Amino acid sequence: MRPLPARSLSRHCVALTGLLLCAQPVLAADDDAPKGPAVTVLKVAKSCFSDIVEATGTIIAREETSVRPERPGLKVTDVLAEAGDTTTAGQVLARLALPEGGSLQVTAPVAGVIATSTAQIGNLASAKGEALFTIVARSEYDLVGMVATSDIKRLAINQPATVRFAGAGDIDGKVRRIGPTVEPNIQQGLVYIAISSQKRLLLNASGRALIKTGQSCNVAVPLTSVQYSSAGTVVQVIRRNRVETKRVETGLMSGGNIEVREGLNEGDIVVARAGALLREGDPVRPVMAAEAAK
Repeated sequence: MRPLPARSLSRHCVALTGLLLCAQPVLAADDDAPKGPAVTVLKVAKSCFSDIVEATGTIIAREETSVRPERPGLKVTDVLAEAGDTTTAGQVLARLALPEGGSLQVTAPVAGVIATSTAQIGNLASAKGEALFTIVARSEYDLVGMVATSDIKRLAINQPATVRFAGAGDIDGKVRRIGPTVEPNIQQGLVYIAISSQKRLLLNASGRALIKTGQSCNVAVPLTSVQYSSAGTVVQVIRRNRVETKRVETGLMSGGNIEVREGLNEGDIVVARAGALLREGDPVRPVMAAEAAK
């Protein structure tokens, strides 16, 4: 039998003296095969962040109305309302005895919330004495808050705000007025946050307003994904199962997340909890955060 000419075949086979000799091909290492330590990762998504200015201060009545009889020498015979009650305009609050006999009704001149009351049966009441009742007109209050000078320029009339008082929960409000001056010793200015509430709010109580001055929508990552160093602000990204360190520009924060304005794209895979143990080029086995939580 004539020998076949030697020639290369698939699988590195060679025909030689009538025999077919084959060697298995050497497989190149698969750089994409997961290896290294398991690392919890997540996919970057877009989110919107509110730009918030905080103001702390005290609550006052925007307008208080005092209720007194128009003549002196009257005695309280009946009290029909007390502090904390919500009133309507014309509602009878108390009855007074006239010196010549008969009685006089004291009514609320405006709707609102009774802030204080001194009316007690048997007490005297007059036009110039202490008011029987004071009413927060139309149940309108202001939180008079202090704001850092650097934040005042971000404020504008009618910006929405959330006002928080201990024991009263959150109440919606809006910027009604911005003070024209700044306290030189503390470099803070005044802002008046308008509040309307049918609840009785304690005058002079402390409160905090979160004023929404704007909104920014961008990609976001957890705060735990961000590292701060002398090299700048960085996030560890996973590409081809290896660590890449990306410098980023961050922005607003909310609820444990931070806005990334530059350096990341939607859909990027980032390390959920970045750390010094991972370095540039390290191989890893990425595990999505949703799977890791199971």
